[in-house]
Amino acid sequence: MRLIEAQDDLLLLELGGSDADLSDEDIDAHFSWALQKALERVRTGPVALLPPDGTRFHSRAGFLTDIASRILSSSPAGDRLGMVMPALGTHMPMTEAELRRMFPGTPLSKFRGHDWRRDVLTLGRLEADWVEKTAEGAVRFDWPVQVNKAILEEEYSLIVSLGQVVPHEVIGMANHLKNLFVGTGGKEAIDKSHFTGAAYGMERMMGRVNTPVRALFDEGYRRFGNLLPPILWALTVVGSRSEEEARRTGKSRGSLAVRGLFVGFGRSCFEKAAALARQVNVDLLDEPIQKAVVYLEPEEFRTTWLGNKAVYRTRMAMADGGELLILAPGLERFGEDHGIDALIRKHGYRPAAEIRRRVEADEELSEALSAAAHLIHGSSEDRFTVRYCPGPGVSREEIESVGYQWGDLDEAMDRYDIKKLTLGWNTLPDGERIFFVPNPALGLWAERRRFGE
Repeated sequence: MRLIEAQDDLLLLELGGSDADLSDEDIDAHFSWALQKALERVRTGPVALLPPDGTRFHSRAGFLTDIASRILSSSPAGDRLGMVMPALGTHMPMTEAELRRMFPGTPLSKFRGHDWRRDVLTLGRLEADWVEKTAEGAVRFDWPVQVNKAILEEEYSLIVSLGQVVPHEVIGMANHLKNLFVGTGGKEAIDKSHFTGAAYGMERMMGRVNTPVRALFDEGYRRFGNLLPPILWALTVVGSRSEEEARRTGKSRGSLAVRGLFVGFGRSCFEKAAALARQVNVDLLDEPIQKAVVYLEPEEFRTTWLGNKAVYRTRMAMADGGELLILAPGLERFGEDHGIDALIRKHGYRPAAEIRRRVEADEELSEALSAAAHLIHGSSEDRFTVRYCPGPGVSREEIESVGYQWGDLDEAMDRYDIKKLTLGWNTLPDGERIFFVPNPALGLWAERRRFGE
C-alpha cells in the first residue's frame, strides 16, 4: 500500500449525527480502529499528538489523546508515543494538575510546552497580494506559515491532531489547520491571522466553513504541507442534551453529548464535522435577546481573552439596547499573556473603527495585532451593554477601565441561579425573561436575520 503523504485526503471514520449520543465505548472502539488503520498507512516511527489545551476540556479530545497514548505506547514496534504538545496558541501553559485532569491516561513525561513567541519556525510565506485579495481588501500584508519547531526536530512518522469543531470568532469554524498554524504557531502568524478575521468582520465568518482566515491556512498547507509529517485529524462535534434526551438517558438537560467523531487525512473529515457542527452548535433565533446571562466556568475561564466568548458567541443575537450579563467567578485578569494583558488595560474594548485608528497611531498595538483583533471582537460596537460580574480577582475599577459595566457577582448569582436555569429561554418568578448560556464555548447564538437566514 502506498504511504500517506501530507496532501492526501482519506476519510477513515464518519460516525454520528445530530441526534447521536456516542458513548465512551463507541468512541474508544471506533477511534482505536481508525488510528490503527492510519498507522498502517505511514512508516514506522514516533508519533506526535497535538490535542487542545484545558480551555477545550469539554471537547473530549483529552479522552481521545488517552486512547492514542494507550495504543501508541503498546505498539508491537515498541513505544511510538513521541511527544504530546497541547496546542496552546497564545494561552497560558497548562499546570500539572490541569494536565492530569484532562489527560489522566497519558504519561506526564511525554508532554512538551509551546511558546508562541520563541518556539517556532517559518515554513514559507504567502504574498501580500494573495492575502489582500483573499481578505477582499480588508488587510494587506504577507502571512508566515509557522509551526512549533519541535514538530520537525524529530523524525515523526505521523502527527495526530485532535479537537472539536465548533463555531469560532477568528476563523468561522474551529479546528483542523487552526490547531496547527495557531495552536503551535508563532506571534506573527497569530497576530496577522486574527487581525485578518477582525478586519474582515467576525459576523461574516462565525459558523461558516469557508472564510478568508481558513483560506490562509488551507493555502499555507497546500504550498508547504509536504515539509511536515502526514497529519491525521480526529475531530469531535459536541452538543447539549435536550429535555427529552435527558429523560431518556438519565442525564441532566443541557449536559453534553458527543454527536460526531470524524477521523481522516486531508480536509474532508473537517468538512463533514463542520456540517454537523452547523446543525448542532448554531442556534438561530427568531427574535433578539434583550437580556442574556452567560456563565463562565472558573476552571476554564480565568481571563477575558477566553471569557469574551460570552460576547463573541452571542453578539449576533443581542438586541440593540439589550444587556449581556457575564457571571465570571474565576476571572483573574484580562490577557493570557502579560504583554497582551497590558495592552487590553491600555486601550480597552472599543468599536472596530476606534481600534483601527489606534493601530495606526500606536506602534505597540500595531505590533500586537492579535490583541487589536481581540479588542475589536470584545466590543458590543455600542449596540448593547456588556456587564461583567467578576470574582475577587478583578476589581470594579479594572472592569470599568476597559469599557465594560460592572456587576456584583454575589447578587447576580443569587438572582440567576445557574443550577435552576436551563440553556435557552427562561422566565424568572417575577416575570423577567432571559436567555441563559451555561458555556459560550460550545455554540453560536444568532438572530436569524443577522446570520443571513
